[in-house]
Amino acid sequence: MTAPAADERARHWDDRYEQAGADHVSWFQTRPTMSLKLIDSIGVDTSTAVLDVGGGSSPLAGELVARGFDDITVLDVSRTALGIARRGLDDPHGVTWLHADLLSWTPTRRWGLWHDRAVFHFLTAPADRATYLRHLAAALTTNGAFIIATFAPDGPDHCSGLPVRRYDAQTLTDTITTAVPTATIIAAHDETHTTPSGLIQPFIWIVGTLTAG
Repeated sequence: MTAPAADERARHWDDRYEQAGADHVSWFQTRPTMSLKLIDSIGVDTSTAVLDVGGGSSPLAGELVARGFDDITVLDVSRTALGIARRGLDDPHGVTWLHADLLSWTPTRRWGLWHDRAVFHFLTAPADRATYLRHLAAALTTNGAFIIATFAPDGPDHCSGLPVRRYDAQTLTDTITTAVPTATIIAAHDETHTTPSGLIQPFIWIVGTLTAG
C-alpha cells in the first residue's frame, strides 16, 4: 500500500478519536469481555507474546498486564489512539506501542497470539486481505493462536464512515484457511456489541491456530 494511502488512514482514525473521544467511538467497551473469554478458552499462558492488531485505545493491554502478561504489542495506525491507551495504564511495563499501518508493516519478530477486534472487516479489497493474512502467518509462531472479530452478516455495512465486509463463521473460516493453509479454526462465537450511542452491532468471532507448514 502506498504511503499516501497509509497517511490517509492514519488521519482518518486520528480524527475519529479526536472528534468523538475515546469513550464515544462506536467500538468502545469498558472491558474486553469476549476477548478475555476466548483467550481463557484456549489457555493462553501469561508467558505468551501477544500482538493486539488495531488495538488502539482498547483496554485489553491493561487487562493482560493485570493478569501477569509481560510481552504485549499494541499495533495501531492511529498515534492518537495509542497515546490514549498509554495514558490509561498505571503500569505500562511489558507493553510495546507500535505506531504502524498494518498493510505496509513488516513483522520483525513472532508472537504466540494475534488478536484483532474489528480490523479485518475494513479490508474490502482482496489484495488488502491477502496482505493481512500474509502478515498473520509471518507474525505467529508455530502453534500460535489467533482471535479475529468482524461484523456478522446482519451487522453494519459501514463503520466510522468506511465500508466494511461482513462475514459469517464459514465465510470467515474459508477466507482465512484458503490464504493460510496451515490455519485451523477451532471455534466460532457470536456477540452483540452495544455502542455508546445505544446501537446494536452483531459480531462473529473465530479462534484458530497455526500448525507447521
